Amino acid sequence: MFQVTRRRLAIWYTTVTAVLLLVFASGFYLYVRSTLIERIDDTLNHVVEVVQRSLVIEPINQGGDVRVNVESSFRDNAISVEDDHIDLEWFSPQGEIVWSTFADPIAVPLHFNINGETVHLSADHLLRQVTQRVQVGRQVLGYLRVSHPWFEVTKPTRELFLDLIAGTTVMVAIVAAIGWLLSGLAMQPIRESYQRLKQFTADASHELRNPIAIIQTNVQVALSDPESDPQMQRYHLQVVERLTRRLGRLVDDLLFLARQDSSTAQPRRVLVNLDDLLTEVLEEQQTIAVEKGISLSLNCSAASEELAASQSIILKSLPRVENLLSLQCDRDQISRLFTNLISNALQYTPANGKVTIDLQQLKRTSGSSLQVKVTDTGIGIPEEALPQLFDRFYRVDPARTKATGGSGLGLAIAQAIIENHHGQIQIESKFGKGTTVTVTLPQQETAS
Repeated sequence: MFQVTRRRLAIWYTTVTAVLLLVFASGFYLYVRSTLIERIDDTLNHVVEVVQRSLVIEPINQGGDVRVNVESSFRDNAISVEDDHIDLEWFSPQGEIVWSTFADPIAVPLHFNINGETVHLSADHLLRQVTQRVQVGRQVLGYLRVSHPWFEVTKPTRELFLDLIAGTTVMVAIVAAIGWLLSGLAMQPIRESYQRLKQFTADASHELRNPIAIIQTNVQVALSDPESDPQMQRYHLQVVERLTRRLGRLVDDLLFLARQDSSTAQPRRVLVNLDDLLTEVLEEQQTIAVEKGISLSLNCSAASEELAASQSIILKSLPRVENLLSLQCDRDQISRLFTNLISNALQYTPANGKVTIDLQQLKRTSGSSLQVKVTDTGIGIPEEALPQLFDRFYRVDPARTKATGGSGLGLAIAQAIIENHHGQIQIESKFGKGTTVTVTLPQQETAS
């Protein structure tokens, strides 16, 4: 499919370029040809003016009639005009040839034309001619015809035509090669996107297929024995309820990523105190931390009073500075971001471990930003797995993650949220020792 599309793109690109080159070459050829013809016509008209000025006119009677002394007028013109490849002919007032520089008179009827015309002597012999009537007052003395060989036009134009054909052919060949290369480069992102879409669809289908199959099995078992033990019925319903909640979370994650990919969901930015938001997230995650015996703490330069009142969360804070830790953001998305990161840290930190969240403001020349570090003393991540952490449905340990109900979309969602807010995320980890996730979000000027 991609090869066919690439071939079509290259053909269209080459065809359009070839048409443009052909139009340009045709226009250039016609321009050069018309310029050569104009130069020849100008030369012929100039010769006519020069010859007219050199005509020897003498009276023939007392009545004022005059005539042209042909012998005196054209005696010195034959050699000079021959050097210029220009031939002269003098005709009587009646149109009869009187004098000519041609070795053999040409069989071309006299045709009065001062603008220049092309005459055919034979298939390969053409002339460009200008004919001027010479008169004194009302008396016509004769006609002067000046001829120029047409090969002065055909020879350079033929060479130009061949050069343009060769040049256009070479250019079309080059454009075809470049078009094939460019179409390949243009198709590369589409091919990669298509492969990611195929992988995403396959992974999503797999994630949906397993819970649905288990739900179907439990429902069939429950329906197969209408008089079964109520405890067993309750067990099957609990399994179905747990799997439907897992499916609901998975569908929500897929819908969120689909909206981000299509750019249909724009962040609803409001002014948020990030320390307050982190306080709420930690309070929500505190139950899990207590159950696992994990120490959960928040360090920031401006902490909320509500968090300080909580006895189950260790807090290290400095005096609060109004709006120091404020951020223009989508509150729901940022809350989801840190919920994912902190729940991941708790999930992969063993009992009696520690999860620490550090919040601070960074001052830079380009503007201030807020940095949040989520550090745990968990199992860590192998170095070779770090580049793939943000891939959708990727799991470092698939068996362990499925056991905890993870779908492999948490970090992909986190990255999408951070990109929406023009921030950055970095993950540093040492296998067996712990992981640090650093999130940097730029602050914006807010109205007081």
